[in-house]
Amino acid sequence: MFARLAEASMSLDIGTLFVIAICVTSLLGLFLLFAWMQDRIAALAWWGAAYLIGGTSALMWRLGDLIPLPLPLADVLLFIAVGMIWSAARLFHGRPVRWGSMCLGAAVWLASSCFPAFVQSAAAHLVVSSLIVATYTFLTAAELWHERRKSLIRRWPAMFVPMLHGAIFLFPVGLAGLSLNGGGRSLGTGWVAVYAIEVVLYVVGAAFIVLVLAKDRTVRQYKLAAATDPLTELLNRRGFFEAAEAIMASRKASKEPVSVLAFDLDHFKSINDQFGHHAGDATLALFATVVKRTLRAGDAIGRLGGEEFVALLPSTLSDATAAAERVRKAFAITSASTGNHSVATVSAGVACGSAHAEIDTLIARADAALYCAKKNGRDRVEAAEAEVPAVPERDDGGVAERQAAAQRIPALAVPLLAPVRGRRQSAA
Repeated sequence: MFARLAEASMSLDIGTLFVIAICVTSLLGLFLLFAWMQDRIAALAWWGAAYLIGGTSALMWRLGDLIPLPLPLADVLLFIAVGMIWSAARLFHGRPVRWGSMCLGAAVWLASSCFPAFVQSAAAHLVVSSLIVATYTFLTAAELWHERRKSLIRRWPAMFVPMLHGAIFLFPVGLAGLSLNGGGRSLGTGWVAVYAIEVVLYVVGAAFIVLVLAKDRTVRQYKLAAATDPLTELLNRRGFFEAAEAIMASRKASKEPVSVLAFDLDHFKSINDQFGHHAGDATLALFATVVKRTLRAGDAIGRLGGEEFVALLPSTLSDATAAAERVRKAFAITSASTGNHSVATVSAGVACGSAHAEIDTLIARADAALYCAKKNGRDRVEAAEAEVPAVPERDDGGVAERQAAAQRIPALAVPLLAPVRGRRQSAA
């Protein structure tokens, strides 16, 4: 079947196919470089440069009969281009460039070109080049697959396109035996047309995927910046409540409890008054570093404002109290060992409750325990005794009943409530 496909492709105008492939690849390379200039993602620059080098290689290969060039130069540029695409996938996920491995395919081709038997065999050219391109393409797919920040469903397209491209480039390896029966010319010429069509589809699909990944990364960075406190690099109020809701939602199915830790730096105002706000900011950053290092990566940690911090842990009250005690001790030791003139301690309050409870109620209960820690001498951890129960489910009927009950309040109760309201307003 594949041999028939190769023979059928011979009827296509290979020159036209090459012009289309060169133009599409070069335009996409320029487009990726333009995207890099806007987003400053290094992987886009590498991917775009690889497309331009690949287009140049195809142009040199096409004009080889008209312009005298070193024989393996066009092929070397092609293999460097596919190696750069693999390096771009590594850079996109924060992995370093392996220069030797990136140029290994070109080195293998140059070494093979030193043998006269290889130079005179069209089938050998096709097989070796297919193996080199397929190897780099599979490596690119593996790099995209290893990205753990994406869900499995979203990683499939990023892996499937290069895997399919690599598989197509492996077909000539199995068909190389045709050249032994005089089919070398048919194999080489026919598969050139197949490659030209497939390369156009691949470069378009790969460019689309890398742009989608770059857009996702940019959006993720913006979301992270919007949900992060710039001084401590912890979650801000908005980011903390979003992370807390996600943790509580994951605990609802198993009906396991969650715990809230409320922290407040002791005598923080005196640090600002005596040593200046720079020392106060350094103390806040130091505590953020300690709490991130002490608590688990899956815990939600945020700064609600000033010297007030909060954390939500998927754990029981005893485990959360032990975690708060570890934070308190670690901060006291770290603050004393830094040699700064502002030595600070922290007080903590712990509350535990159902994952179906209100997060505001959990924080309020932890704040009450924190107030007890402050009242009892500071630099200590206090835990709320009673757990926060789940919020009862309410439907429209319950709302209607409460509204009806409010309407049934006797008119005599209105003047009785007036003095109470007056006292609350005067106290505020």
